[in-house]
Amino acid sequence: MTLSPNFYKDRLCLNVLAGSKENARAVWEAAEGHVLVGVLSKNYSSNEAAIADMREYAALIDNALSVGLGAGDPNQSSMVSEISAVLQPQHVNQVFTGVGASRALLGQSQTVVNGLVSPTGTPGMVKISTGPLSAQGADAVVPVDSAIALLKDMGGSSVKYFPMGGLKSVEEYRAVAQACAAQDFWLEPTGGIDLDNVEAILRIALEAGVSKIIPHVYSSIIDPVSGDTRVEDVRQLLAICKKLLP
Repeated sequence: MTLSPNFYKDRLCLNVLAGSKENARAVWEAAEGHVLVGVLSKNYSSNEAAIADMREYAALIDNALSVGLGAGDPNQSSMVSEISAVLQPQHVNQVFTGVGASRALLGQSQTVVNGLVSPTGTPGMVKISTGPLSAQGADAVVPVDSAIALLKDMGGSSVKYFPMGGLKSVEEYRAVAQACAAQDFWLEPTGGIDLDNVEAILRIALEAGVSKIIPHVYSSIIDPVSGDTRVEDVRQLLAICKKLLP
């Protein structure tokens, strides 16, 4: 079983959604394997149904499976941890407070487990109250350096910075990228990323010195009729990666 994602030039790996198993295979091939294919736990009525279906996805894409929450839904945190323990995917999406449970249940350190933190309006500060209970109370805002240290304590691999709104929070994002580089931590920019702004978003992280970057490009490249991610758009994303890292 493959547990390490396939990064382009050891720095960039795409993360896109799949509308079907056929679509998952097609986008994986279009990205030449430099992709994690997201399947959302929220779309399943039970752990058993999710495990059975996601296992079929994983078999088609060399286990490049990214187990998703579903728009960062904190109520999916436990389900994501439980199904990931069985599936052993390459990538797990988690709210901040769910990282430790996911890592413990996985029982190994190879799978990438991100922790969701959110913009606050102040560069250098992030919101970590993204869990099922904490998201309902007052915002817990901490320095991004502290958030990264806490994620490391819990066995996390990366910061999932969401919702970015594309370049709306660019100065905050730049501060997160600089902190990730300083602490040798991976970064997953997420929210409002499209073919027009992805190059600028990746360039900021690369120039900051972030070692590994996993941009999540979701709704902007999904065909609204079929629900599938557009394969040609994935090819364009890979071309942008190749342009940035020739």
